Amino acid sequence: MTQPQHTGGRVNVLTKPAVIGSIEELRSRLTDAQSRIESARAGRGEAGLGRPRIVLVPTMGALHAGHLTLVRRARSLGDIVVVSIFVNPLQFGVGEDLGSYPRMLEADVAALAAEGVPFVFAPTSQLMYPDGAASTRVVAGAVGSLFEGAARPGHFDGMLTVVAKLFNIVGPDVAVFGQKDAQQVFLVERMLADLNFRTCIEVVPIVREDGGLALSSRNRALEPAQRAAARALSAGLEAAASVAAQGVGAALQAAHARIDVQPLVKLDYLVVVDPRTFLPVGGEHHGPARMLVAALVGHTRLIDNVALDLP
Repeated sequence: MTQPQHTGGRVNVLTKPAVIGSIEELRSRLTDAQSRIESARAGRGEAGLGRPRIVLVPTMGALHAGHLTLVRRARSLGDIVVVSIFVNPLQFGVGEDLGSYPRMLEADVAALAAEGVPFVFAPTSQLMYPDGAASTRVVAGAVGSLFEGAARPGHFDGMLTVVAKLFNIVGPDVAVFGQKDAQQVFLVERMLADLNFRTCIEVVPIVREDGGLALSSRNRALEPAQRAAARALSAGLEAAASVAAQGVGAALQAAHARIDVQPLVKLDYLVVVDPRTFLPVGGEHHGPARMLVAALVGHTRLIDNVALDLP
């Protein structure tokens, strides 16, 4: 993946970010910010640096340290950072936690102010879907029906649709995603290639708590005993990576040995996929692979993954 180069001259934030709920206002602000950076560059004799780069960090809010790591990476990749905060109803199925999903815009904006983010795009559902559920959607295809897609039918269609809308609204040069949602990253990258988007993707490694649990907005719903049990997921992945040289079967066996002994962890799937296709691999697979895990801990669904090298 070609990495974008930082061009200097970022928009600096002295107070809290501008929280924008209008597409027209956002585009106007971004155009103005680019013009101001270009003028500043010209004054310093740096007019040949090209158009100031916009970097988007799409989120659903309830920001934690993992999100802020994405923001810091975004600031190193371009000149103007936009963080979107939108709980996308198309990603939630019947009986899922759309209504109870944490919404804490004021705290999120305060956290982003400390990171120097100039713009927060916080649209309403009415703005994003003025006629109700969008009748035109991006379809995730066969991979979108596997793993998380099997557990949450339609989830990835909704995710890709809102990502495509955000890319068209913001017009970012780069968008930053976290590796924890590995299937999401794969599908976004495939959408960009299939539909010839000009945005490129930067993927940031998983951020973990001290005990190894991957950071997630849903972790706040875990009780202490559940949080302790949930650490078996990352422990299982770590065990799998440590024996990956012995093959797919050994990696799966090592992960199950750490996860299956936890009665509070109800395993949904544990699978090894080819990162080029995101399809399950057979026992004879060699080369790069990725192990995925999903489980319910109490009523909280958690996912995680790790890269494997199968020589």
